[in-house]
Amino acid sequence: MDTKSNNRKAVVLLSGGLDSTTCLAIAGNEGYRCYSLAFSYGQRHQTELDMAAWQARRFGVIEHKVVNVDLAILGGSALTGHAQVPKEDPGASIPITYVPARNAVFLSIGLAWAESLGIVDLFIGVNELDFSGYPDCRTDFIQAFENMANLATRAGTQGRRFKLHTPLIHLTKSKIIQMGLKLGVDYAKTHSCYDPNHNGIACGLCPSCRLRKKGFAEAGLMDPIRYQE
Repeated sequence: MDTKSNNRKAVVLLSGGLDSTTCLAIAGNEGYRCYSLAFSYGQRHQTELDMAAWQARRFGVIEHKVVNVDLAILGGSALTGHAQVPKEDPGASIPITYVPARNAVFLSIGLAWAESLGIVDLFIGVNELDFSGYPDCRTDFIQAFENMANLATRAGTQGRRFKLHTPLIHLTKSKIIQMGLKLGVDYAKTHSCYDPNHNGIACGLCPSCRLRKKGFAEAGLMDPIRYQE
């Protein structure tokens, strides 16, 4: 069956990063007409929100929303507070860049928007291989959230089953990049860095930058963004 002929719709969580943008491209390629959702959550910079808006226009989403949810007032993360962003590999521990329950919060808001639109498909670009130790990027969490979504909503209790799509969850960063390029993703208009300078230029040293650079290197490609180094 040609999925592109279907008139399906989906809500896609779009941070403006490499993974979420690839996820949006995949959803569109699978025949979904997309609504995209970004969050101003008290992060250190707004560059990723600019990239999310650009990508939403690029892929012709029906509507792009930015939701303000200030997680900085809760603390607990270097991404929303004054703690220094680490420039080394955190190893097996959960790093200080983890934002408490962030994906649970974002998915809950995405679920609410989807239900209000009559949509049952949600996409999120989590990855279990390059997940930096974040517990809310694992398959167990995704499965539990999907189950919760179908218990906690009117749509779910009335038989309209929500589906949480995670097309990147078992892919390496290099495979994600290669897939995105085939789907027309412009990675020059994505942002991954935890600690950019005031011009939005990536540091090149934080764990997220390292993962991104490693992915492009393993794909045999040049990363199109600028780095401070």
